[in-house]
Amino acid sequence: MSTKNIVIWVVVLLVVIIGGYFVYTSMVATPAPDAVAAEQQGAAATDAQVQAQEIAVGTGATAQPGDSVSVLYVGQLQDGTVFDSSAAHGNQPLVFVLGAQGLIPGFQIGVNGMKEGGERLLAIPPSLGYGAQDVKDADGKVIIPANSTIIFDVKLVKVTPAAAAPAPSTAQ
Repeated sequence: MSTKNIVIWVVVLLVVIIGGYFVYTSMVATPAPDAVAAEQQGAAATDAQVQAQEIAVGTGATAQPGDSVSVLYVGQLQDGTVFDSSAAHGNQPLVFVLGAQGLIPGFQIGVNGMKEGGERLLAIPPSLGYGAQDVKDADGKVIIPANSTIIFDVKLVKVTPAAAAPAPSTAQ
């Protein structure tokens, strides 16, 4: 290959890389159409709100406070770094009583009202997540920095109505 051809290929490659970067950053910086529509209608999201986007609406029972729910999930930071998931726990669903202590409020708010079989993407602000505290793993490494908005992809696997849900175990 001649030097001229190499220079041409390098220039073409740089143009593609730079163009891709600008397309990517414009997509990331562009607000979602729902957010734009809400703002145009005078509704503004606040830091104290969980933002939810339905990926798939389920057809089963609706999750309500007091129900036992089973969910599969992926939790990640805004930069896409996954900090926890059902896959990290043998693909076993997380089972909890909706409204009971033990999970961050934003996660429970986001699951409330989902239908069995549904999938929802949640953006949880720090005030309804972990707030001003770092979350660390067993080795002391920070996995969720303080004041982070966190994202969860949640699939509602099963809803057991409150009357049929077993009482949570109190054994330590």
